[in-house]
Amino acid sequence: MNRLLCLLVGSLFVVGCGSSSEPDDGGAGGTGSGGEPASGGNGQGGGEGGTPNNNPSFTVTFDPITVAPGEENTQCVVKKLGNDAAIKVNEIHNVLPQGSHHLIVYRTADTEEKLEPYDCQPFADTLDPTKGSPLMVTQKHDETLTLPSGVAFSLDANVMVRLEMHYINPTTEPLDIGATSTFYTMPEADFENEADFLFLGNPDISIPPNQSFTLGPTFLKLPADLEGSNIFGITGHTHQFGTNVTVALAPTEAEGSDTMVYDVDGWKWDEPATVYLDPPTVLPQGGGFRFTCDWNNTSAETVGFGESANDEMCFFWAYYYPSKGAKVCAHTDQVPGGFDLCCPGNDLCNQIFN
Repeated sequence: MNRLLCLLVGSLFVVGCGSSSEPDDGGAGGTGSGGEPASGGNGQGGGEGGTPNNNPSFTVTFDPITVAPGEENTQCVVKKLGNDAAIKVNEIHNVLPQGSHHLIVYRTADTEEKLEPYDCQPFADTLDPTKGSPLMVTQKHDETLTLPSGVAFSLDANVMVRLEMHYINPTTEPLDIGATSTFYTMPEADFENEADFLFLGNPDISIPPNQSFTLGPTFLKLPADLEGSNIFGITGHTHQFGTNVTVALAPTEAEGSDTMVYDVDGWKWDEPATVYLDPPTVLPQGGGFRFTCDWNNTSAETVGFGESANDEMCFFWAYYYPSKGAKVCAHTDQVPGGFDLCCPGNDLCNQIFN
């Protein structure tokens, strides 16, 4: 059981990305609007800029580092956002150059900046609400998360932001890799609901060599406190052998009454589309999601679940309101009858992290 829990919890929180044999040539951009990131700031923290509606915006940078050919790592920086008053953020715009394969943006309870990139464990300390929480994951080179009208992330004055970047240099030359994250604010008077983040999936992956493979459909029942939540954005996630991710709202474990909410024509693992749901889909009592992942394993090895470029994942992240906290949830059939786990909120999570 300990091995299974490590798989479901310890490994689950490692959001790795594989690499293609050729470097990406840039993304097509996010589906939201937000303009260009603000140029304020000193490169060591945040800075205030402006927006078309004259509300302040703040930019945090992961300053460029030189990455050697073939090098792959996950590193973090912690910086002040630069807001001297509490703010409501209803849009985040992330920009990643070539080699920066994904970026996770967090608010954090840290009290000291860490300006130099340091090796870090993905999702470390972020499922304890007293320490912080993830706000956005970007796997595109340019993506904007636009929250619905009246919905925002509430950030305290002088908040610290953690930028966690997974990078890989698949070329034969050194690459300078960095990232920026710009937070656009809304008036306090327009605020109605707090947004939050879900990360959901299935680690039961074993893909035979030189074969196509489908995992699912997997039913993942969500905790009762999420019933009635409004899901407004979904992004599918695999590594390099992934060919598709689909997600349906499932009122019950029995199939037959599902509503498809994520099914993207021409889905790409390295530039996965974010689907915005307008109106949002509402999680029913006792319900959850049913999802499927497809791969084409072109390697000569069996591919399993993991964080490295040679492993695979079957996950999706979702943005929702009103907030019941950020959660990471998974289903496995490695326990007879199946097993669902969401963290935080389950005693098994405490056993692993304490």
